Formats: sequence, C-alpha cells, structure tokens
Amino acid sequence: MAAVRRYDILDTPPDGAYDRVAALAARLFEVPVATVTIVDEDRIWFKATHGLEGVTEIGRDPGLCASAVLSDDTTVIPDTLLDPVACSNPLVAGPMGVRFYAAAPIITADGYRLGTVNVLDTRPREISEADSATLADLAAVVRDQLELRLSALHVVRAEQERRRVEQEKRQAEEEARKRAERDRAAIAAFASTLQRTLVPPALPAVPGLELACHYKTASPQEVGGDFYDVFPVGGGRWAFFLGDVCGKGAEAASVTSLTRYTLRAAALVDADPTAALKALNTALLLDAAVGTRFCTAVFGLLDPARDGGFTVTLATGGHPPAYHLSPTGGGGVQVEAVRAKGGMLVGAIAEAAFVSRTLHLAPGQGLLLYTDGLTEARTADGHMLADTGLTDFLAQRPAPVSAGALIDDTVALLDTLPDTERDDVALLALSVPTPDAAPAGITTTAHSAAAPTTDVSVGQENRRP
Repeated sequence: MAAVRRYDILDTPPDGAYDRVAALAARLFEVPVATVTIVDEDRIWFKATHGLEGVTEIGRDPGLCASAVLSDDTTVIPDTLLDPVACSNPLVAGPMGVRFYAAAPIITADGYRLGTVNVLDTRPREISEADSATLADLAAVVRDQLELRLSALHVVRAEQERRRVEQEKRQAEEEARKRAERDRAAIAAFASTLQRTLVPPALPAVPGLELACHYKTASPQEVGGDFYDVFPVGGGRWAFFLGDVCGKGAEAASVTSLTRYTLRAAALVDADPTAALKALNTALLLDAAVGTRFCTAVFGLLDPARDGGFTVTLATGGHPPAYHLSPTGGGGVQVEAVRAKGGMLVGAIAEAAFVSRTLHLAPGQGLLLYTDGLTEARTADGHMLADTGLTDFLAQRPAPVSAGALIDDTVALLDTLPDTERDDVALLALSVPTPDAAPAGITTTAHSAAAPTTDVSVGQENRRP
C-alpha cells in the first residue's frame, strides 16, 4: 500500500495514456471489456475502462483483480463459473455476466504490485502464451507510464518546494527589511529627538545682530557630537559657543550635553571666555562617565559697542579658527582667521591652558564659526577643502556680510562636495547689519538642522522694532 501511495495515482482524473492501453487491450484480445485497475486496501479502483461505463471502483473481496495482483505471471480464468473464487464476483454473478477473465500484474521495478491490466468477455475462451505475454507487455507499459508520471511529479514537487522555499526566503527577507527599516526609523527618530536636546531649538533674537546656524549629522541613525548655543549673560552682553566632542553615539551625546550645560552655567558665574573653558575642562576631567573623551570649543562674549557693532572676545580650546569677514572698498570682503594661539584640547589634561583674543565686529562685518566636518570634507579631486579652500570661498562672498547669506552659501558649498558624510558639520554665523540694510534693532535668526531621515532646512525669522 505504501507503493500505491507513493505513485499518488488513486482517484486521479482520466488520463489518455491509460485509456489507450485499455482500448488497445480490448482490440487486441477482441473482448468487450478491458480495464486498468489499482488495488487499494479495501477496493479495486479503475484507472481506465473500455466497455465498462459508470463503474469507478468495486469491493476487494471477493475479487478477480485482488487475486490476480498477487501472481507473478498473467492470470487466466477461461470460465469464471468454474472458478471457486471468481464465480462469486459481482462482475460474474451480476448483470454483466463475465465468463472469461485474464489479468497481468503491474509490478514496479522494486517488486511492488500496484494493480492489473484486465480483459473480460461474456463467453468462455482460451488464450495462447503469446496472448499472455502481450497482456504482460501492456501491464509493463502501464508501469512505465506510472514511472514517468512519478518522475514528473517529483520534478513538479521539487519545483514547487523550491518556489515555496524561495517565497518563504523572500518573505523572510522582506520582513527583515521592514524590521530593519522600522529599526532604522526608530533609531533615527530617537537620534533626532536626542539631538534636538543638545542644540537650541532656535537661536535667540539678539538686538542689533543677525545670527544663523546650520547643523547636519553624518548619519540620521547616529547622534552627533557637535554643539553650539547663544544665550544672554546679563548687562546687555551675550555669550556664544561652538564645539565638537570626539566620537559619536550615546556616549558622545552625554558628553555633549554635559559640555553645553557646563558652559552655560559657567558663563553665568563668570562670563570670561577663558574661565568658561577652564570650568568645562575641570568638569570633563572630574566626570568618570566621560572617560577619555575630550572636545574642542570656541567660546565668545559679545559686548555691544557704541558704533552699533560688538566687541567680541574669543577663547579657543583646540578648535579650528573662526573667520572674521570685513568689507573692502571694492565691494568684496577681507577674510582673517581669528586664532588665539595656545588654546589646548578641553578635557584632555588638568593643566590645559586657554587663551583669548578680542576683535571688533563692526556693521557690515561677519564672523563664521564651524566644526572640522567643513574643512575636512573632500572636493571632487579627492583633496580636503582645508583652511585654504575655505578662505578662498569666503573671500568671494559679497559685502556687506549677512549671517543668513553666509550660512546659505556655505551649505550650498557643502552640497557640491561629494564627500560630506564622514563627519558632522555645525556652522554658526554672526553679522552686524549696516544702518542702511535694516532699521536698528532688527534681528534675523535662521536655523537649519538634520531630520531623522533626510536633511530638512527650517528657517525662522524674528523681527523686533
């Protein structure tokens, strides 16, 4: 029975190949009925019939086919009424009145008997040995057809299995891709939310000053280590800073948060820029969670001047120089790198020394602060933009200098560079409007930042009479 199940032939629709075998057997033996049967556990199932309409199966006991299938050779019953087993078969004792029966077993290559090829007549008769061999050959044809069908089934099932496995693989990959996208989106959203706590949501309105900034992380999935802020320190003075904590991720974010709030707190106690950097240096060294992380920073103090400009005191701690842009007589600008020589990394050693420098920011002039993600970005020829490239770029800005235009132009420059994804970039620009450019007291603040998945610029303007 296991072999019968293996061939999966029971209860299948009619098949022309088996029907032709039955018809050929009837013609060769000149009998009215011929069948191809499969012997099941409790029934004889007709795979093909000729001259036996409307019959699909009969009981196995007592049975002609059930007995013939057990034989190695062709079974021949010349007169069924004289056979003690066949005489009680429904085909013999019933209305059909079969008197002659011959059958050859369908035997597989590995010796299993599946059924029989049968010829039946309503009158007794004899057949020769050649006829018996012919019937055996017809059974062998059925066996070969079953083998071909089984091979085709194996191919079809193997292909179905392959497609099922591929489909499951595709589904698993798609699910994995969707999970990865959800995870990336969640990480990016978390990183963006955390990032917004490390930089001001918008720059403040500083009377007589235009401020603009830009911030973009190298990856939306990582929290950057760059930071900046502008805030009042009393007496009409304003403090500002920009810097870069080494590394990225949650650890860098914790140091960035500590740095920002330490500088703000220190400036409210002592607004001197070098004192603020010293306080930060001490705080980083005392906090065990900081480990070996350090940062670079520029800290500045704005003191309003009588001419409408500002006196700017800048202290640096291992940070790239700020750039002071001043109009020239020909409509261009002069670019000066503001370096306070001697400023050391913040949070590296307890004996770190910080120095400051004072300059005057007059109407029409501007000041640009940036992190090294700008100067270390590579140009199309593979070289870093570097200080020289940035200086040449700034020298082409128009006068008078506008903080908003300066940030817009610098961001446009970054967009033209092919390699800006290696590091975060933070920009902070300050400029003093000329009297003819805007009424006194107008302050414009622009802010652009990185969103969770794409870069989005958000502009905000505050105007005060």
